[in-house]
Amino acid sequence: MELLKNAILKKGIVLSADILKVDSFLNHQIDVVLMKEVGIEFKRRFTNKRITKVLTVESSGIAPALFTALEFQVDTVFARKRKSLTLNEDLLTAEVFSYTKKETTTITISKKYLDKNDCVLIIDDFLANGEVCRGLIEVIRQADAEIAGIGIVIEKSFQKGRSIIDKTGIPVESLVRIASLEGGKVTFVET
Repeated sequence: MELLKNAILKKGIVLSADILKVDSFLNHQIDVVLMKEVGIEFKRRFTNKRITKVLTVESSGIAPALFTALEFQVDTVFARKRKSLTLNEDLLTAEVFSYTKKETTTITISKKYLDKNDCVLIIDDFLANGEVCRGLIEVIRQADAEIAGIGIVIEKSFQKGRSIIDKTGIPVESLVRIASLEGGKVTFVET
């Protein structure tokens, strides 16, 4: 997706060989024109699936998930990372380790928003070590729902996430795959 690659090259900041900062357009300030195109592209890639819900985790995955759900004309559900007084019973939960924050959190979703009748598309901003996707897969399975696939905005292909998710047999579509961030330079996987 050239529009996304251009945004990464122009606005992304390589902080280390493992971390790409994209907060100017994806996960702090949102480029809505770009996110609209992201939603359109995910719709194109998963158009043959019977999607009933789009699932993500707060907060960085919400923007691409919303625009994707808009294209499918379905609801977005997001897993919460923080405890809430109003979200305290009948929960689907999973433990997720954050590579960038170096901490484990419990993600939660109310059982009333996912069930066995749903066919769920997971959307997330990054695929690095696969922890968020693993956790979201776990909560979908707890709900006995079907998993249609996983849509990733930016995949860091040099990390282990893709190989972990591939073992599940769930289809993964990444809009952009990064081969390396070495030397402060973004190198994309050539397709």
